[in-house]
Amino acid sequence: MKTTIELVGYPEIVLERAVEVGIARSKTDAVRLGVLALNQQYHLLEGSAEDELVIRKMRKMEEENRKAGKKPETMAQVLAKYPDLKLEK
Repeated sequence: MKTTIELVGYPEIVLERAVEVGIARSKTDAVRLGVLALNQQYHLLEGSAEDELVIRKMRKMEEENRKAGKKPETMAQVLAKYPDLKLEK
């Protein structure tokens, strides 16, 4: 997601200071760190960041497949395609 924002006054000074003292490489990085701190403080997303990214990717792929009229393959179809796969019980 791309977002353009203009920060003036106190927030701008905080970002500049974060870069000056080496907390962030740039003001953009400082904003990213602020977003992560916001989540840490208020627990907006539970679980790990990787979990959330995987879930979003899966939902996006499912939506694209649905729009294209593709249905998930059954286990039998997958095993027929890839006979070397072995199922452990």
